[in-house]
Order: sequence, then C-alpha cells, then structure tokens
Amino acid sequence: MMNIQFSSEVAAAQAQARPIVALESTIITHGMPYPRNVETAKLVEQDIRDAGATPATIAVLEGQLHIGLEPEQLEALGQAKDVAKVSRADIAACMATGGTGATTVAATMIAAHLAGLSVFATGGIGGVHKGAETSFDISADLPELASTPVNVVAAGAKAILDIPKTLEFLETNGVPVIAFGQDAFPAFWSAQSDLPAPLRMDTAADIARAFVTRRSMGLPGGQLIANPIPKDAEIPAEVLAPIIAQAQSEADAQGITAKAVTPFLLQRIFELTEGRSLEANIALVRNNAKLAAQIAQELIAQ
Repeated sequence: MMNIQFSSEVAAAQAQARPIVALESTIITHGMPYPRNVETAKLVEQDIRDAGATPATIAVLEGQLHIGLEPEQLEALGQAKDVAKVSRADIAACMATGGTGATTVAATMIAAHLAGLSVFATGGIGGVHKGAETSFDISADLPELASTPVNVVAAGAKAILDIPKTLEFLETNGVPVIAFGQDAFPAFWSAQSDLPAPLRMDTAADIARAFVTRRSMGLPGGQLIANPIPKDAEIPAEVLAPIIAQAQSEADAQGITAKAVTPFLLQRIFELTEGRSLEANIALVRNNAKLAAQIAQELIAQ
C-alpha cells in the first residue's frame, strides 16, 4: 500500500489548514547545474512563504513519495546523479522499484492531488511539439490537466513548442486556459505572444472561484493559469524566434527525437542567449510561485 511522506513544514500546514503550494522537482535535477539548482529551489520556496503559503516540493526518494522536502533532502536531490524524470507512465514503477525520481508537471499534479493539494507552481508546461502531426509527440502534461483537479500556474507553454496546437488540444479536452492580467497568451520567456488567451482573469480570487465552481459542477480536470513573465526579465519574442528556429534546425539535423528534444533545445537556447534564458526562467518561476500562493490563500477562504 502506498505511503506518502510529508515534510515537517507541510504536515504542520495541513494540520492547521494553511495554504500550500506544490512544486515540481525536475527543475532541480534536470533544469540547471548544482549549486544553482538548489539555490533557485530555496528562493522559490521562500517566495511562497513570503507570500503567505507553505511550499511543498514533490519528489520520489528511494521509492517513497515525498510531499515537501526537508532541507537536507533538497540538497541531496540537487547533487544526485542519474535521477529519473517521472511522469504519469513511470512514477509508480519508480516507486515500486525503490528508485529516485524528479516529478514532471503531470507527476507533480498526480502527487499533489493525492496529498489533497489544489495549487501547483511551475515554469512552463509541456505541450504539442512541432511536427507532432507526424511524430505524435504530445506531452503527458496536457491530458493530465484534463483529468486531475489542480490549478497549474505557469508562464504559458514552453516557447519551443507548437503553441497553437497546444491551445487547441487544451480546448478540445475542456481545460480552462486563463491568462492572468492580460488578453494575450504568454510565451514563456516572453510576456506576449500573438495568440489570444481563451480566458482572462485579473485576480487570484476569481481564479479560485472558477476552480471551486468547476468542482461543484462535477467537471473533471484542473485549470491552467498562464502568468506572464515580469517585463524586466523577459526576452522579447522577436529576439527569441530566430534562436529557437536555429536550435530546432540543429536538433533536426542531428536526428534528436522524443524525450531528448526538449533538453537539447533548452541547452542550445541557453548557449545562444548567453545565459539569458536561464535568468528569465528563474524569474518566471518565482513570479508564478507568488501568484500560486495567492490562489492557495483564496481557496482556503472559499
């Protein structure tokens, strides 16, 4: 029988019915090198505390599902080698075999829901990859949003993806896509895209009420809250477009496919922007954490 391990901080927050925000762990193990990864994770956790909620970084450690990590566990995960990147398809196998795994958006949603958490902050969701009409490469994050009742606060979908097809998939599967404070769908490293957002809301209270209303109607799935990166941290879309195109062309030329595509593209974009993409990524994750904390507070008040 599955046993969930709660950190002392998360257990105390649950006992006192305080707001909690889930965080993924792939950004720690697969997003940036040590010690920057641990430093960033600690900053994001502190942002959530400062905004009035409790952070719960989620990971599988030696077969055990952890909701919230103690400081020494976070440090160890940040230095661990060959950590699995787990999603819906493989999180149970990782646990059953005593493995250690970092959770993607989909796996974090599953774990958060199991733990009774309704709000999750991340950087950007996965989506429909370019060329998916022949490769069928669609992230498990999208069907998870359609089935698991968690609010996911992200800066849109990763800009390397086919954003129009990603939005179409979400619409077809009944996922509310809510842009926070603007009419355009944000484009991850850039605050604006040329695509209109399906929905707009300007307050955390409205987002929380929409989630509660969906739940009361028996509608499945969660909500995607697309929170634009702060203007002072963004890389304009017109600057990024040729860089993304070059990285994609190199991936195609080298025959890089499937799960290897995203890490390759993100690394090349980091190199081609001389590190600006990583700084923007950190800024947007921190910004999402703050909004997620506000939504979690509003849900407690509903």
